[in-house]
Amino acid sequence: MICGIDEAGRGCCAGPLVVAGVVLNQTIEGLRDSKVLSEKKREELFDIIKENAKYKIVFCDNHMIDTKGLSFCLSYALKEIKKEFQEYQILMDGNSSFGVEGVETMVKADSKVLEVSAASILAKVSRDRYMYEIASDFPNYSFPKHKGYITALHVKEIEQFGYSQIHRKSYKIRSLREPTLF
Repeated sequence: MICGIDEAGRGCCAGPLVVAGVVLNQTIEGLRDSKVLSEKKREELFDIIKENAKYKIVFCDNHMIDTKGLSFCLSYALKEIKKEFQEYQILMDGNSSFGVEGVETMVKADSKVLEVSAASILAKVSRDRYMYEIASDFPNYSFPKHKGYITALHVKEIEQFGYSQIHRKSYKIRSLREPTLF
C-alpha cells in the first residue's frame, strides 16, 4: 500500500503551503495531476477522495515559511504525514524528500501514481478554498483569481497596497520595487 504525497503553494508569495498524504481505499476514476484538471473537476474529486481514502492535510502558514523556510516546512509536513502512515510505502512527488528518511520520491508522480494524484487534488483544493475564505479579509488583493501566485495583477496589487499579513515577506519578486509593509 502506498501513501502518496504532494503539495500546493510552494511557489506563491501569499498564503500557506499545503501538503497532503493519501492512501486510497479503492480505485477512483478520473484521478490526474491537479494542474491538468478543471477547478470543477478537482472540486468533484475532492469529496470523492475524502470519502474513499485515509488522508492527512498539513498547512504551513506564511509566518512559518518566513521564519523557518520552505524546506523546513516541507520537511515538517512530511514528518507529520509519515507519523500517520508509518505502515505504508511513502511516495512524494518531486525529487527531494527534504531530509526525511523513508520517503521515496518520483518526478511527475502526480501524473503517474493515483495516490499522488489524489494528494495533489486534496492539497490544491484545500489551499484554494483557504484563499477563497480569506479573500474578504484582504479586499485589495484578488486572491480568488490568482490565489497568491505571482501574476501581473498580483504584482500590481502589491505595488499599490504593499504586502498584507498573509504575504510571505521572504519571497522576493524581482520585477517589484520595494513595497510597503503592513
